[in-house]
Amino acid sequence: MNTTYKPVNQKAWLLVLPVLICVAFSAVLPLMTVVNYSVQDIISPERRVFVGTEWFASVMRDDELHAALLRQLGFSLAVLAVEIPLGIGLALSMPATGWKASAVLVIVALSLLIPWNVVGTIWQIYGRADIGLLGYALQSMGIEYNYTGNARDAWLTVLVMDVWHWTPLVALLCFAGLRSIPDAYYQAARIDGASRFAMFRYIQLPKLRGVLMIAVLLRFMDSFMIYTEPFVLTGGGPGNATTFLSQYLTQKAVGQFDLGPAAAFSLIYFLIILLLCFVLYNWMQRVGTHDAKEPRE
Repeated sequence: MNTTYKPVNQKAWLLVLPVLICVAFSAVLPLMTVVNYSVQDIISPERRVFVGTEWFASVMRDDELHAALLRQLGFSLAVLAVEIPLGIGLALSMPATGWKASAVLVIVALSLLIPWNVVGTIWQIYGRADIGLLGYALQSMGIEYNYTGNARDAWLTVLVMDVWHWTPLVALLCFAGLRSIPDAYYQAARIDGASRFAMFRYIQLPKLRGVLMIAVLLRFMDSFMIYTEPFVLTGGGPGNATTFLSQYLTQKAVGQFDLGPAAAFSLIYFLIILLLCFVLYNWMQRVGTHDAKEPRE
């Protein structure tokens, strides 16, 4: 029996070459530069001294870093706790078909089109007591509100700003997930006399699990790296109330020009995000597996 082997054409890999080059210049080379800086003391452009892991040890002993990390974790968890349920509720209330669905989708997506620095400027004006609608309304109701002088008001304003800006992303992802559920599931549930909550619990929520996983990971990573909006709105203040990890890193690298510690902190920052996303992803996978095995009544 004669077996003929057809030669494999490897030229298709050339199509991937532009992507590999772009990734090398945009990710790999900058990462190598950061690693190089993290083990050296940059005295001047011409003088550098190898210090090994000294900067990593110094960064890990930094109390300000620990405080910024706690603020960042609290903010990211608050973002998820508000935006995920709110996005699901918004998606469930949106019309499914017709011109109303198209109009609502456009309106909901409007805030996503606004640049991050403009979002900070909008809320900077919006929260002012003299010309801003929010600040003036709260002052008129006798509520003391000053996001530039009160740490609690500043933190809550940044949180509400982020919710306003990014909840539509969660809603659009959930809306797409809901539209992908076959109508046969709803017909069977109506025949069985299932309530609206039962259909949500046993049909819609399980079918949205993959979409929600994407939404949680995207919003967690993005909120954990937030910089532009709080920088424009509060500048990290008052005090350090809204100085999150990204702003602390910028102060190290640009404000104090400590390139070595800043590079070491960048790598630690990167590893923290990877670790937390890994833990969050595995936790959501386990919760999904447990719900899938749970018996239906």
